[in-house]
Amino acid sequence: MVTNSVDNQQLFLGIDGGGSKCKAIIVDQTGVILGTGVGGPANPFHGVEQATTSIVESALLALADANFPVDNLSELVVGMGLAGVNLPSLFQQMEQWQHPFKKLFLTTDLHIACLGAHQGNDGAIMITGTGSCGYRSVNGEAKMVGAHGFPHGDKGSGAWFGLQAVSKVLMSLDGIGQPSLMNQMMLKHLNCDNDLALVELIANKPAGFFAQLAFIVFDAADKQDQTAINILHVGITYLANIARSLQLTPTIRMSLIGGLTPKVLPWLAPEVQGWLEPPISPPEMGAVIYAKQQIET
Repeated sequence: MVTNSVDNQQLFLGIDGGGSKCKAIIVDQTGVILGTGVGGPANPFHGVEQATTSIVESALLALADANFPVDNLSELVVGMGLAGVNLPSLFQQMEQWQHPFKKLFLTTDLHIACLGAHQGNDGAIMITGTGSCGYRSVNGEAKMVGAHGFPHGDKGSGAWFGLQAVSKVLMSLDGIGQPSLMNQMMLKHLNCDNDLALVELIANKPAGFFAQLAFIVFDAADKQDQTAINILHVGITYLANIARSLQLTPTIRMSLIGGLTPKVLPWLAPEVQGWLEPPISPPEMGAVIYAKQQIET
């Protein structure tokens, strides 16, 4: 049987599964990254089968990138953080998955993001990607804020910004909302001629689709479009309030994580910006840290 070891070391697979994609890394016992892979959406809230398929897909891509054979999948010790498994029912479903790995340790995407951002030490994070939420871990005690899911939650997320943009554009096109630069920007981006074509296109689309429209809000706001600025004010205020609810006295290390970080950061209040430090490692490395912690306990 082919071994997946380097100098007989146990190799670890870190999985970060979100609403838009699933990231995987393979590392050795010293933390050296040997391979990476990116699969499809892996939030079980939007389908357990899709999530498990994306997890395996990203793992196989990481194996290929590391020049390891497919057989090595069954020898990997996996730390896995997924969006959605903060809901007990989804956590239970994912724990019951007959996975192909040697061992699998499951936790939330928030937990691994916090572990990675602070290299396993105490701290807090805010996430603004496809979804949004906040998380703090200090002295073994965790606090979570948000993570309620799209569309009924996740203010300040890519999906939320995109949905707000669509709503305002439709109202504007109907003549009952303010004229906005976002109107033509969105119609052009989605190759739509009018409001009805837009409605047909967006029907039943997932969070990831709306998250891809978030840039329209920021681009229009940069051009002083008032409708876009109003959307940003609501979303950014929500994120700032998350930060304030997580911060302690004396202050703890805090990081902003997610694909919208470069867009969001300049709009945050100076007080909040002053708390933020770059994450030390990405969430998928936090997943590896989590797996190692579970083995050591």
